[in-house]
Amino acid sequence: MKEDFLHYLWRFKKFDTLHLKTSNGQEITIINVGQYLEQAGPDFFNAQIIIENQKWAGNVEIHLKSSDWYVHHHEKDAAYENVILHVVWEHDTEVFRKNNSEIPVLELKGYVDKEVLTNYQRLVTPKSWVFCEKQLGDLDDFVLKNWQERLFFERLERKSKAIYELLEQTNRDWEAVLFCMLAKNFGLNTNGETFLKIAKAIPFSIIRKESFEVENLEALLFGKSALLDLEKEDAYFKDLKFRYFYLLHKYQLEPDNEGQLQFFKHRPDNFPTIRLSQLAHLYHLHQNLFSKINSISSITAIYQLFQVSTSAYWETHYQFDKVSPKKSKKLSKSFVDLLLINTIIPIQFAYAKSLGKEVAEDLMAMLVEVAPEKNAIIDKFDSFGIKSGNSFETQSLLQLKNEYCAGGRCLDCAIGIELLKKSN
Repeated sequence: MKEDFLHYLWRFKKFDTLHLKTSNGQEITIINVGQYLEQAGPDFFNAQIIIENQKWAGNVEIHLKSSDWYVHHHEKDAAYENVILHVVWEHDTEVFRKNNSEIPVLELKGYVDKEVLTNYQRLVTPKSWVFCEKQLGDLDDFVLKNWQERLFFERLERKSKAIYELLEQTNRDWEAVLFCMLAKNFGLNTNGETFLKIAKAIPFSIIRKESFEVENLEALLFGKSALLDLEKEDAYFKDLKFRYFYLLHKYQLEPDNEGQLQFFKHRPDNFPTIRLSQLAHLYHLHQNLFSKINSISSITAIYQLFQVSTSAYWETHYQFDKVSPKKSKKLSKSFVDLLLINTIIPIQFAYAKSLGKEVAEDLMAMLVEVAPEKNAIIDKFDSFGIKSGNSFETQSLLQLKNEYCAGGRCLDCAIGIELLKKSN
């Protein structure tokens, strides 16, 4: 048994509340269980109870055993001096405040219905993937949809943290933050961190100034990625290298590169050479991209904005000095969907939040129009009866699996709480 189960029992009064007594036999009446605090200090704040006709207001602390009070050294912490009731599963020792007054103890195990315990054990018994996988198919659709909205907003909040960190690093330049976020996502999982380092190594003021010559943007991006370090006979390669060293001198940039890029296991259209060229062309076409993105509220307009290809050289190459059949290499719809999910929607959310505006519902509506993501987690949920029709739903399921299921946080999860209510 885990302590969070006791939190659940107390929070939702999932026990016999009519015949409660302390370990010393005093009658207890619960007026208010208090505010659940998921932070340092007592578990429930400002509870109200009556013990033997005496009304008390204060905090409630919950443990598996009474002796955990001393294991956690609460007797030395002033934050616990206002605890009016110690709720435990098993009472094994008396607990005292600093003034030697005894803290009343409620031992819960005698007041909890066996069915509640059975449901809890069934919920948390380890399975092959998630604890509740065999029960997911029977979940009420209303519960799932409401929980998915909460999960989606949580995921946006989590993604916003990286955006705000970049905002501080770029002197609150939102255009620069967008450039860094897009660079990371153009690099995908394999090269994302290296692309981010490349973007951060080039002051965005330089990107602004050089955006009118796409070759200069490519030279900066390819140079910082170490792709110009070798000697090649290719004329385009030599031109980029010349431009790169000219730009290093012009802007007094350090010549250091930002890491080795990975080509292995990528489809050719995802080679870093192609993605860097597409990124350069995006900023060549749109000098005020952040402003344009923030003025857009439709998926169709986003797709139009990101109709971007490579320079002519990369239509016949995937790597320097290696000619390939000619092919236009535009950003695909599925790739723009990834940018929407991982960059555009989060940065719109973070920017609106910084202005005190509420746009989460609008952003959710946009993602409902985007095709569902395809990955192992979404496939697993699908096999258990939780099917996704759009990216709003897949994003919420990724948040569910990574932030709740993976950590065994069943009793913080609306699905877990709902399943606990179900009878055998």
